[in-house]
Amino acid sequence: MAGTRLRALNRTRNTILTTQGEVATGWWSRARGLLGHAPLQEGQGLLLRGDKAIHMIGMTFALDIVFLDRAGRVVHLIPEIKPLRLSPIVFNASDVIELPTGTIARTHTAMGDQIELELI
Repeated sequence: MAGTRLRALNRTRNTILTTQGEVATGWWSRARGLLGHAPLQEGQGLLLRGDKAIHMIGMTFALDIVFLDRAGRVVHLIPEIKPLRLSPIVFNASDVIELPTGTIARTHTAMGDQIELELI
């Protein structure tokens, strides 16, 4: 994964999406994402800055995907996207968070929820 640490909180639901997240900001770190990484554990995640879509080409495990607009509102959700899949392009997204499967359901994250991103 990338270098900067991240905590993501769903302020609408008062739940935690990730406490051990990382941030990918450069072209290569965003393109590589979680390729070659072990399946994410609860509390882990990856924030892809400036992305509007993701791919699961080369992945060996499923992920939950949360798309955020510039204000940190959830504009699209993909629970349990499987390997070898492509997400749609979410034109109003400015960031994407990749999370372990089950995170969206466990935290009751929904469209319009306010997500607070805290770089630590």
